[in-house]
Amino acid sequence: MSCGTGSRPGASPRVRARPKFLETLPPPPPALPAFAQEITPPDLSPWLTDHCGIPGVVHHEAPRPGPHVVLTALVHGNEFAGAIVLDRLLRERIRPNRGRLSLIFANLEAFARFTPDNPIASRFVEEDMNRVWSRQILSSPRHSVELDRARAILPVIETADILMDLHSMLWPGAPLILAGATESGRRLSTMIGDPPLVVADHGHKAGPRLIDYERFADPDSPYAACLLEAGAHWTANTVETTDSAVRALLRHCGLLPAGTTPPATTCRQLMVTDIVTAHTPGFRFVRPFRGGEVIRRRGTLLAQDGPDEIRTPYPDCMLVMPNLRPSRGQTAVRLARRLPARSRI
Repeated sequence: MSCGTGSRPGASPRVRARPKFLETLPPPPPALPAFAQEITPPDLSPWLTDHCGIPGVVHHEAPRPGPHVVLTALVHGNEFAGAIVLDRLLRERIRPNRGRLSLIFANLEAFARFTPDNPIASRFVEEDMNRVWSRQILSSPRHSVELDRARAILPVIETADILMDLHSMLWPGAPLILAGATESGRRLSTMIGDPPLVVADHGHKAGPRLIDYERFADPDSPYAACLLEAGAHWTANTVETTDSAVRALLRHCGLLPAGTTPPATTCRQLMVTDIVTAHTPGFRFVRPFRGGEVIRRRGTLLAQDGPDEIRTPYPDCMLVMPNLRPSRGQTAVRLARRLPARSRI
């Protein structure tokens, strides 16, 4: 459950519940709510032919030297706001001023299965593609749709200097950039500055994400990666947030002309201290919290998990992407606190 360091030695968000509280908590809702669907999947057919030896991958290279920037969308097949933005860049014929730009539509088989009648079903086909990114897993003898596709795009990942992985959220929350555990990821995220909420974390127990791949996660590596969580999966605002973040990255790397407007706000930098996992099928929050919400008081009750209460372990505790319907063994919420000034980038 713990990831990183808590507020004090032995601090934990999980405490034994008072017996009477178990009787007063309402039962969980029986089913998922209907999610707003303001956008439709883009037509990616022009980009699925063999542009560079790998279907769904497009490269553009400038005459001037510069970094190789890689943008990945559709690592989860139902998160297509990022794919809309990459499709937009390609149709606008965006070309890098220097260096190389690679656009990757990752889990095409899952994306092809998307249906608005059951929009969450096409997150993946056989396994979560964002939990397979280690050399040990990728070189293993086992196969799946997602693992085989990860191996197919690995040659591009292995040449990336800078990578941004484009995602969105099932549950409402403030857009943010996940910087991983390295200083290079935090520096990249804060230099992008859009959105201005940067959260450092140590990933998932279920497996390494793309930004956790050794090329980026080695603290001595010169390469950097970050993960954009741009907002709710299927809303128009999420597309525009993604578009703004992508162009900010490309300007920062010199692949697009520098902007003339300075960032409106200073980045908030936080570190995940605890990962709360649902231990029972009856895990439920006391109310529908939003991602990015800051709970001011230490010891505030967040959720009930069987005989345990989940409480904030310190004041000014931010909730990172709460999953309001977690299954047993799934991450229910991550807890984060603001980095001290001496630790900020």
